[in-house]
Amino acid sequence: MQNRSSTAVLKDTIQLLETEQKIEGRLLKEQFYLTYESLKPVNLLRSSIRDVVSPPYLIDNIVGTAVGLATGYLSKKIVIGTSGNIIRKFFGLLMQLGVTNTIAQHPDSIKSIGQFIYQHFLHKKSDKSRIL
Repeated sequence: MQNRSSTAVLKDTIQLLETEQKIEGRLLKEQFYLTYESLKPVNLLRSSIRDVVSPPYLIDNIVGTAVGLATGYLSKKIVIGTSGNIIRKFFGLLMQLGVTNTIAQHPDSIKSIGQFIYQHFLHKKSDKSRIL
């Protein structure tokens, strides 16, 4: 009698495993299809463009570049002034390129320095208002 129940348990286990295999096979096919679709060149290009144009990255990139260009231009104007000297203009151009590249490549450190300066001046203003 025990053999009969062992056989029935074995058949039930086999049937359960076959059902699990069918389900996992369907899931594997679905995952393969999703992977295939995501690796198509059009979808790769679309996802890359979506990542580049996403608001946080785009805004940080634009702000960093704009600040870099502005500070580079201002540093060039400070060095050159109203001088017509060719050597001074050349050094002003080199300084502009250096400052622009440095600020554009390290916007986080420049941002933290700016925040420190802002907080420092804000703190001094609040101290002066307490005295009055």
